[in-house]
Amino acid sequence: MIRHLSDETVAEYRDKGATVLRGVFTDWVETLRNGIDANMSDPAPNARIYKGEDGGGRFFVDYCNWARFSDYRDFIFESKAAEIGAELMDAESVQLFHEHVLVKEAATGVPTPWHQDAPYYCVDAAKTVSIWVPLDEVPRETTLEFISGSHKWDKFYRPQRFNAEPLNANDGLEEIPDIDGNRGDYDIVGWALEPGDAVAFDYRTIHGAPANTSATRQRRAFSLRLLGERATFRRSEGIVTSPPFPDVTLAHGEPLAGDEFPVLLG
Repeated sequence: MIRHLSDETVAEYRDKGATVLRGVFTDWVETLRNGIDANMSDPAPNARIYKGEDGGGRFFVDYCNWARFSDYRDFIFESKAAEIGAELMDAESVQLFHEHVLVKEAATGVPTPWHQDAPYYCVDAAKTVSIWVPLDEVPRETTLEFISGSHKWDKFYRPQRFNAEPLNANDGLEEIPDIDGNRGDYDIVGWALEPGDAVAFDYRTIHGAPANTSATRQRRAFSLRLLGERATFRRSEGIVTSPPFPDVTLAHGEPLAGDEFPVLLG
C-alpha cells in the first residue's frame, strides 16, 4: 500500500488523538460540495437544523446518506481516505461506519459543544478515526478544536445533541467538564484550514467548535467515520444512539457487518 502520511503525522495522531492533514483531498472539494448541495436540498428524516436565539444562519447536520448521493460514494470508495485511515489506525482493514455532514452558514450563532463521538455510537472498536474535511476556508478562531490526549483518559462523557440537550438523560455517564470556562487547564489544539485539508481524530478525543460569527463566510464540512478490524455492534436497552441505524438487526457484541458498513480496504 502506498504511504500518504509521514511518521511524524501518524505519531501525533496516536499521541494527541488528533492531527492535521494538509491538502490531502484538494481534488475532491468540488465533488463533496456538490454532494452537500444535493443533501441540503434533500435531507434525510434524521437531519437536524439548529438556529441561535438571535436568528442568523442555520447549523445543518445530517448523516448516513452515502447510499443516496453518488458524490459521497465516489469520495468514500475512490479517494485515498481509507488508505489514510489505515495508516493512522495501524489497521489491516478499514470499514465504513458512516459519513456526517455539518454546515454552519454565515452568522450561525450555534457552537458545536465539547463532546466525544464514541459515546453516541452503537459500535465498540479499538481502532477508530474520523476524517473531517472542510470545504471552505476555516480560520483558527472558528476551527474544530481538540483536547490533546483526551482519547487516553479512559472515560466516556454523556453525549448531548448540538442544542445542548442530553441524548440520553439517564445514561449513567458524567457530564463533560466545563472546558470553555477553564481553557487554561487543557492542552487545546486546532488548526486554520483550507478547502481540501483534513483533520483526523480518534472517536474518543474530546472536541468542539465555536459558533460561526462571520457575516459572509459559511463553513461546510464532510466527516468520514472509519473503523479498523474487529469492530463489534453495541446495543444497550433503552439507550438512543446517533446515528440510530434502526434497520440493523445485529445483536450486542456481534461483528459489525452488513450493507450499512462496507469494507473499504483489506
